Amino acid sequence: MTDPLRAELDSDLTYFAFAASAATSSAPAAPTPSIAPGELPDILAGRYLIERLLGVGGMGAVYRARDLLREQFGDPEPFVALKTLSDEFAEYPDAHALLYSEFALTARLSHRHVVRLFGFDVDTASQRAFITLELLKGPTLDHLLAEHPQGLAGQALRDIAVPLLQAMEYSHSRGVIHGDIKPSNVILADDGLRLFDYGLGQPIDGLLANLPRLSRTRFKAWTTRYAAPELLEGAEPSAASDIYALGCLLFELASGQHPFRRLSAKQARAMALDKALRCPPTFPAHGWPALRAALAFDISERAASLHPLLDAFLRPAPSRLQRWLGRAR
Repeated sequence: MTDPLRAELDSDLTYFAFAASAATSSAPAAPTPSIAPGELPDILAGRYLIERLLGVGGMGAVYRARDLLREQFGDPEPFVALKTLSDEFAEYPDAHALLYSEFALTARLSHRHVVRLFGFDVDTASQRAFITLELLKGPTLDHLLAEHPQGLAGQALRDIAVPLLQAMEYSHSRGVIHGDIKPSNVILADDGLRLFDYGLGQPIDGLLANLPRLSRTRFKAWTTRYAAPELLEGAEPSAASDIYALGCLLFELASGQHPFRRLSAKQARAMALDKALRCPPTFPAHGWPALRAALAFDISERAASLHPLLDAFLRPAPSRLQRWLGRAR
């Protein structure tokens, strides 16, 4: 970026001011900004001013950015989250296509507990693709678990479990697999829980069949302690693998402990740790069979849907009389 532009960053720079300086169709050509391909500039697409880094994941980095166009029109909150691939992945020739796949999948979803995306764009000067999405404030579940090492109980557990299960059930109903459910991909925003980062997701049953997909032989970014056994053995993500990850997360939220000592499913299966599983004291007892089925190592024994788990939180436990009548029939 040229020195004059850098000097403007601390001023009242607007989208139109920057766009005007870049519109040179009738004027002599301006010097090309000295941005190396792949290098992240201070302003992307002449509109999004990068303010600070918010977080880095397996493939991408997320920044807080100011939307200069919205600011120009008087929006009092012109801030967005901006996701781009990390430097390592930005150099791949198919990097733009992979990021667009995440955008196309998540853009199909419109649910109050799924992150809301605004757009996909490519900054031509730096050749960096990026996604803009709502800027969320609040702790992620990994921070919450660190503050509650014994887990959550009662209403606190329900207030997280229900919207999380609803978000994932909705995603599956729309043909979208998340692919990387873990505590750091769930945030407790000011206006409610959000599930985010569908970067490892993919469509179900041929939906959006023309979208490029990650090569599982070249790239494995699963968080192993939440990855279903079949993923670790090379299978494609599926609704069943999402259910396994959610089972691990719900068990951890209820007990403060990962169900398999934070080991991978492959290690846990070799040690037969599933045989020692017991219902966490704060988890609804009548929902234990559903949670136990979600944690099955064998995909053929795993729960086929999230409805039984959701039902465990939405429906009260049967009374002693109801249980007795059920046995008497």
